[in-house]
Amino acid sequence: MSSDTGVLIVNLGTPDAPTPAAVRRFLAEFLWDRRVVDLPRIPWWILLNGLVLPFRPRRSARAYREIWTDAGSPLLTHTRAIIAALERKLHATLPSPPQVAMGMTYGNPSIASALEPLLAAGIRRLVVLPLYPQYSATTTAAAVDRVQAALAGRTNAPAIDVIEDYHAEPDHIAALALRIAARVVAHPADEHLLFSFHGIPRRNADAGDPYGTRCLATAALVAARLALPPSSWSVAFQSRVGGARWLEPYTEPRLRELVAAGVRGVSVVCPGFSVDCLETLEEIAIRDRAVFLGAGGLRFDYIPALNDDPAQVDCFARLIGERIAAGAAR
Repeated sequence: MSSDTGVLIVNLGTPDAPTPAAVRRFLAEFLWDRRVVDLPRIPWWILLNGLVLPFRPRRSARAYREIWTDAGSPLLTHTRAIIAALERKLHATLPSPPQVAMGMTYGNPSIASALEPLLAAGIRRLVVLPLYPQYSATTTAAAVDRVQAALAGRTNAPAIDVIEDYHAEPDHIAALALRIAARVVAHPADEHLLFSFHGIPRRNADAGDPYGTRCLATAALVAARLALPPSSWSVAFQSRVGGARWLEPYTEPRLRELVAAGVRGVSVVCPGFSVDCLETLEEIAIRDRAVFLGAGGLRFDYIPALNDDPAQVDCFARLIGERIAAGAAR
């Protein structure tokens, strides 16, 4: 039996290639979104086109080349792997499995293009799962904006059901704890587990964005499941851009502080990222590794994102299945 529900999995997006031109196209779309940069439009347009886009794409392209694979962008390939595994799981567990599509908030494949086959199939409901464990207006809401824009003006547009986040879902916490436990066998006094989350501007949090609070909740739940002593783990925020104050402490200075405090080995996990990408593979695993070791640390281990780990896929399948069942019961 065919389902009248479609599922859209959304991730942030990635350039089409690790080249300055492709990165410039991606950044122009990404940085013009008011959800990402909420500065007044005219001053920001001048700054974006006069200082950011002429120079940043070349630097960013070099960083992308460090992590690019023969299959392409890690973010894209890992997201595709999740889609394939999720489709298999839904077909195995649901009597009327939904059609699943993948869209990116920025870049390709766009959310609008991802929706086309779902709409052509005549879906009446759309379950949207943005791959952001912790809700933020800068990520989840931005994705929902694109979904709504793609459906605006359509006759018989499907009802939208958004899974806003899953930062405290028990099976998600269990999956993270299992991934960490597989890499961190013991916790001697000179070893430390650092939870590094992508940052957002402090003013966003002060205005009510719950992202920072949900990051802290995720880390605390994982640490409790692993029974970690309070002194053996901490939280920091990475990927700060510009001179404004962002969520603190910042990851790079925190790594230096740990060395100064006598920590010789650090394991870094990034539970704000559902899949490995530039911010984990280049920023953390390459640049921040160099920072820690250069400051005198002896051991640095980046713990990979869950990617298409069966435990993460099972969590997504359960969340989607629950939404489908709830919609059918209405």
